[in-house]
Amino acid sequence: MKLSNDTLTQLPQTIARPGYDRAQITPGIVHIGLGNFHRAHQAWYLHALMQRGLAMDWGIIGAGVRAADARMRDRLLAQDCLTTLIELDPTGRSAEVIGPMIDFLPVEAGNTSLITTMASPAIRIVSLTVTEGGYYLDPQRGGLDLIHEDIRHDIAHPGHPRSVFGAIVEALRRRRSRSLPAFTVQSCDNLQGNGQITRTAVVTLARQTDPELAAWIDQNAAFPNSMVDCIVPATGPAEVALARGYGLEDSAPVTYENYRQWVIEDDFCAGRPDWDQVGAIMTDDVHGYESMKIRVLNAGHQVLANVGELLSIPTIADCMGDPLVAAFFRKVQQEEILPYVAAVPDMAPSDYLNLIEARFSNPEIRDTTRRVAYDGSSRHPGFVLPILRDAVQQAGAIDGLCLVEALWARMCTGIREDGSLIPPNDPDWEVRNTHAERAQHTPEAWLQQSAIYADLSVEVPFVQRFSHWMQVITAQGCRSALRTYLGPA
Repeated sequence: MKLSNDTLTQLPQTIARPGYDRAQITPGIVHIGLGNFHRAHQAWYLHALMQRGLAMDWGIIGAGVRAADARMRDRLLAQDCLTTLIELDPTGRSAEVIGPMIDFLPVEAGNTSLITTMASPAIRIVSLTVTEGGYYLDPQRGGLDLIHEDIRHDIAHPGHPRSVFGAIVEALRRRRSRSLPAFTVQSCDNLQGNGQITRTAVVTLARQTDPELAAWIDQNAAFPNSMVDCIVPATGPAEVALARGYGLEDSAPVTYENYRQWVIEDDFCAGRPDWDQVGAIMTDDVHGYESMKIRVLNAGHQVLANVGELLSIPTIADCMGDPLVAAFFRKVQQEEILPYVAAVPDMAPSDYLNLIEARFSNPEIRDTTRRVAYDGSSRHPGFVLPILRDAVQQAGAIDGLCLVEALWARMCTGIREDGSLIPPNDPDWEVRNTHAERAQHTPEAWLQQSAIYADLSVEVPFVQRFSHWMQVITAQGCRSALRTYLGPA
């Protein structure tokens, strides 16, 4: 059965579906970067509210600023913006169809439709899942990278921007000129202090062309910090087949683990849905939650994914099923990550690690090592290297984290240990590959990437141990390096 508004009432009884009248939903949110994670996370929370007869004026309009987003738009519009969510619980799967999304804007150069919609008074929240690499962070100084070609274009052509931040600035300019209130910009990406990072990007960009607008945005818009958490694999033929197994033709179904968390700073300038009524945690202090999650889960993913790729281990669950890799993961976590993680209400770091190990080991989640390893250029500086800096400053253990970085360097050669090729897996793959090749003979060549390592490249303990592990991996292979790190059984 093709998924659509017309077929909702005909769905098998085993599939939950909207109990609300979708025709009564009016828009309140524009979400930019509408992929699998958003639909399994923020959209689900809104759906849960609508199932209670609430938040019907907070409908989601999808948007994208990349050409690739047009494919998702076509798929979702063809099924009335409905999504099948399939929960992959080890004790049994379940499916539901959710419907809080009501439209998807054209993906176009200059972002005209996006800007016009965000400038509408009905829109009170603009939310983002544009990945860590979509924030144009200056690798040297932090903040917005003003020399990036997209940002330079937006400064020169503010009315026809390329970037998400350029579109937001132009929409807010139009609202101000019409005496309309600002909206909340809500980042849902894995960046510590994601709200503050977003505020800095938007205000900095606005200041380049209109300092008065920048001041108005800074004073009137809101940029709440948040922590998001749910493992959501990419959709491929297997996921489409799962939906078909429920009797549904859905060209963009979403599978997700049986865990979901959202911690949000309660700082909204134009109202918000009552997400706290359906499990979101509203707080004035997101930092502790996001630090724990980013360091244990996101950095933990990088501990596993690169060695998994090198050893031809297809998924994160399979990595956890490999005794040597799983032991490597636990030792790095216990000795080199948890010392720099503080407890949050009702959760000690050690308990959170146990939870993450269980989640990563879920055999139902076919989360590929390739997906998790993608864009190491953003993920290592964002997740792993801050822990390394803390450890270096406090003279703590760093051997395992140095090995993690060496494994990333080895992965970027593009050849697995069985000789098979690793397809390009980073937006800057050619640069990473060039340095990785040089590092096979001169390990320090990898650390000369100042955009990645910056101050760490002159920290002697880090350089020495990284070089040691590169030499071990090159001479003896990954498994030998892991055994050496783990020591006697």
